[in-house]
Amino acid sequence: MAGEVFDQAVAEGGSEFAGVLARYTQTWCIQLGQHAVCNRLHSVGARCARWLLQTHDRVGRAELPLTQEFLASMLGVRRTSVTDVARQLQHKELIRYHRGLIHVLDRPGLEAASCECYHVITRETDRLLGPAQTERSADSRERRAIADMERHTMVREE
Repeated sequence: MAGEVFDQAVAEGGSEFAGVLARYTQTWCIQLGQHAVCNRLHSVGARCARWLLQTHDRVGRAELPLTQEFLASMLGVRRTSVTDVARQLQHKELIRYHRGLIHVLDRPGLEAASCECYHVITRETDRLLGPAQTERSADSRERRAIADMERHTMVREE
C-alpha cells in the first residue's frame, strides 16, 4: 500500500480500515505485554514451544526455517539453552530439528508443552481480528484434506 493511500485511509475516521488498524494495534500491544510476562514467569522450554506454535500459525506449514541462533535471539537466551530445549522437544517427538529446519510433528503435544500464554495471545488475536487463515490443529488439517478430496471427486464426476 502506498504511503499516501495509507495516510488517507487512516485519516478517514470511522472507516473500516481505521477500525482494523486499531484492532491490530490492540492485538500487538496485548502480545507485547503477554510476551513480557511470559519471559519473566515461564521456562525456556515453554516459551520456545509458544514461539514455535505462533510461528507455525503464521507460516501455515509444518516446516519452519529457524536456526538455533535466531531462536535464541527471539527468546532472549543463549544458543546452548535452545540446543537443550530443541533436544528435549525432539526426544518427546514433538519436533524434528536438523540444520536450521524445524518440523512440527505433534502440534497438540507442542501446545501441551507450551505455557498458557500461547492460548491467551491466540484467543485475543482471534477475538480482535478473527480466526487465523491457517489451520491450528492436525484434526482441522485432516478435515480440510478430506473436504478437498471430496471437492476434487465431485469435480471429476461432473
